[in-house]
Amino acid sequence: MTEKVALIGSGNWGSAVAKIVGTNVKNFTHFDKEVKMWVYEEQVNGQNLTDIINTKHENVKYLPGIKLPENVVACPDLIRTCADATMLVFVVPHQFVVSVCKQLKGNIPDNCKAISLIKGIDVNDHGFRLITDMIQDSLGIRSCVLSGANIATEVAEGRFCETTIGYRNRTDGELFKEIFHTRNFRVNIIEDVIGVELCGALKNIIAVGGGLVDGLKLGANTKAAIIRIGLYEMRKFAQMFYKDVKDETFFESCGVADLITTCAGGRNRKVAEAHVTTGKSFDQLELEMLNGQKLQGTSTAKDMYGILSKKGLCHEFPLMTTIYRICYENLPSIKIVEDI
Repeated sequence: MTEKVALIGSGNWGSAVAKIVGTNVKNFTHFDKEVKMWVYEEQVNGQNLTDIINTKHENVKYLPGIKLPENVVACPDLIRTCADATMLVFVVPHQFVVSVCKQLKGNIPDNCKAISLIKGIDVNDHGFRLITDMIQDSLGIRSCVLSGANIATEVAEGRFCETTIGYRNRTDGELFKEIFHTRNFRVNIIEDVIGVELCGALKNIIAVGGGLVDGLKLGANTKAAIIRIGLYEMRKFAQMFYKDVKDETFFESCGVADLITTCAGGRNRKVAEAHVTTGKSFDQLELEMLNGQKLQGTSTAKDMYGILSKKGLCHEFPLMTTIYRICYENLPSIKIVEDI
């Protein structure tokens, strides 16, 4: 059977993985060589972004300077992108998953499977749901998850790094590994979707803490402490709500490695540092600094605080709680070390 891959999303990270997937499918006989990529249509210098990508083979807005394989075809129509796909790669901000799934329901093949590259969770009045569960429940298909120490630009440039795929069905995990694994983008697969996914979501909160430490110029020792406490709270939260999450998952690329990377670089760290040095709000800095991308750390901190406060658990997670209060309650940034 021939597998056909479709990419749902085309931002910085989506474009970086498009380069890998577009290259890899050409190496196997059981993959269709065309990879459609859904692009939210917008104008760049008076032209449609999809037209630019399909002629220049470059996402000039979100990943400039990186050539995409010519078999990656940008498409502004979500249904047309996914209509004949057997493997869906979700790589949109987590706020858009519900609307994407609503459009796709009934419009994809029965033998389809998915993988989420999304770092975030969905919070509602009843608690929270993982993105993979949202995809599975909405579309009636199995979903894996990919997460790791993967700053998009470095991945696109071909610098060596690792990533983790969490699976429930090993055959799915091995199939998705084929489209992502390269000599410089090393994929390890593990049977722990929940652990991999929660690491990817929660580390963005801790990265905000890392950026606050940088803005305050508190030094390497303090940042190391924030990373350690952050990893402890991530593990505690995951295992408090999901008993099957494995300890060893936190030592994969999706765990400690991603946490270190995100606290050293990435958008959450950068914007949090600027919050300290400029005094501007996170919302304002997101508009000024991120070129249309979303700041995931602050919104996830808000989601976590909603869960923890409702269950009376804030005192058990002092770092995440303090980061939320700095982001949303005007708590002074120095409280990152005074209140934990």
